[in-house]
Amino acid sequence: MESFPARMVRSSRRRADSFARAYRRVAPGVLRISVGVLYLWFGLPKFFPGASPAEDLATRCMSLMTFDAVPPDVSRFLLALMEVGIGLGLVTGVLLRVVLAVFFVHMTGVFATLVLLPNDVWTHGVPPVPTLEGQYILKNIVLVVACLTVATRERRLPRPASSESAPEPGLAPEPGPAVSGGAPLPTAAAPALPPDTVPRPRTPGDLRGQFAG
Repeated sequence: MESFPARMVRSSRRRADSFARAYRRVAPGVLRISVGVLYLWFGLPKFFPGASPAEDLATRCMSLMTFDAVPPDVSRFLLALMEVGIGLGLVTGVLLRVVLAVFFVHMTGVFATLVLLPNDVWTHGVPPVPTLEGQYILKNIVLVVACLTVATRERRLPRPASSESAPEPGLAPEPGPAVSGGAPLPTAAAPALPPDTVPRPRTPGDLRGQFAG
């Protein structure tokens, strides 16, 4: 008789397998909505001056990338609009491919801060250690990987042709066996003989000459 701990272990494994199968089907959607919620959470405060702790770092990086052509207040509003738009698109799934493209463009600018403002995101030392602001930026690696998963799931790739059914280059496919009710397989034709070697049918005159001799 099976013991109680063994039954509990077997039941737990069965429930874990059932959960894994169910979650595997919805995992890309969960990733997409989770990243969208984070973008909404980080983007909405940027509409209000001084509400976001990353506002100063983001606007200074934007000024460097635009060569001070965009004022900080305009940069803050544009960043807030972009992040909220990305968040809404990821949560709802509307125009998802466009939203993912904008997301990766935005992430390029975010990681550019590590190069454009090194004194704010790295400590001076060997090896350099990220500051609190640097850690705030580096954690976006997780978001990039999550959206890469969503993007690859969104893109439907053509199915590769089976290597077993495809003939080798330069060779014609061999005919398969005849099936019941189908046409018979073609038979190989006999090789043609030269005209002088083809046997001539014997005539009565040939028989008379043979007996006469």
